[in-house]
Amino acid sequence: MKYKRILLKLSGESAGGLDGTGLDTGVLTSYAAQIQKVVATGCQVAVVIGGGNIFRGLGSSQKGYDRVKGDQMGMLATVINSLALESFLVRAGCSAKVYTSIRMEPVGELYGKDKVSAALDCGCVCILAGGTGNPFFTTDTAAALRAVELNCDVLLKGTRVDGVYSADPEKDPDAVRFERLTFGEAIEKQLKVMDQTAFSMCSENRMPVIVFDMNREGNLEAVASGNNCGTLITP
Repeated sequence: MKYKRILLKLSGESAGGLDGTGLDTGVLTSYAAQIQKVVATGCQVAVVIGGGNIFRGLGSSQKGYDRVKGDQMGMLATVINSLALESFLVRAGCSAKVYTSIRMEPVGELYGKDKVSAALDCGCVCILAGGTGNPFFTTDTAAALRAVELNCDVLLKGTRVDGVYSADPEKDPDAVRFERLTFGEAIEKQLKVMDQTAFSMCSENRMPVIVFDMNREGNLEAVASGNNCGTLITP
């Protein structure tokens, strides 16, 4: 593997399959198998998964929810997804454990940088649930924060498309795919890679980001090996 330690960011919608809601066992089985293959090579994997397939805190206030309560509901949704992924990882033969940003034992152990880093060193897949533990921050920001805290080599953002495009490729057939970008270029072109807070954190801490298609079997191992099958964003 090119990278020794990676932070894998998965969207909640991807765990919901084609309609992006609920939990798709086929998708979870595929994700667990891909992660297991990477871990088997000696690569250390931490995972942050969103909760949009269950509840999306962002914009919940427009539907009548208190914004803080809505974000807290979104955090809990990420815990549900994390527990589901843990189950499928264990079934695939991985050592896996859920760590939560807010205390909720015995559902998961409270996150701590040192103990998670030690678990990663022992080959455990650490699933980091609950976002940052604070409202008004997305799971993209949580992924960026944890990647920096844990001294990961790269942040891998698994999506349904094979990289960053000039427009949504699912809606615009003329969208152009970028193989490589700098953070400055992505900001200048107003490309929606991650939210601004997450993007700034990666840029300021020189954390490279690779956006790739997680739904294609074998892509995670290919990206972790250094193969060019996504869009690399660097300082």
